[in-house]
Amino acid sequence: QVQLVESGGGLVQGGGSLRLSCAASGRIFSITFMRWYRQAPGKQRELVAAISSGDSRNYADSVKGRFTISRDNANNTVFLQMNSLKPEDTGVYYCNADIYSSSGYYRNYWGQGTQVTVSS
Repeated sequence: QVQLVESGGGLVQGGGSLRLSCAASGRIFSITFMRWYRQAPGKQRELVAAISSGDSRNYADSVKGRFTISRDNANNTVFLQMNSLKPEDTGVYYCNADIYSSSGYYRNYWGQGTQVTVSS
């Protein structure tokens, strides 16, 4: 069974940094896109950053220049380095990935989420 497990969230002061990690486990053959979403209280979940298997990256305008997404294909892990954090970055951050596994087809998977809180 494929699982995504996030780590690295926490409480940080404005201007600080955090690094999120998300590891995929299970009988995985390949992973195409890996993404980070976030959901602030009372708001819809939004895409923060995405990275392809070929290392093509995209960012939400609100995080460009502050966040960096990267991946370790050998360990099926994606990272989100978050610098110059602002209170509006507060929310639950979710890992998401398109994974081809022993099930025989690609499926989209979600992690359980990790809380990021930025104080002013």
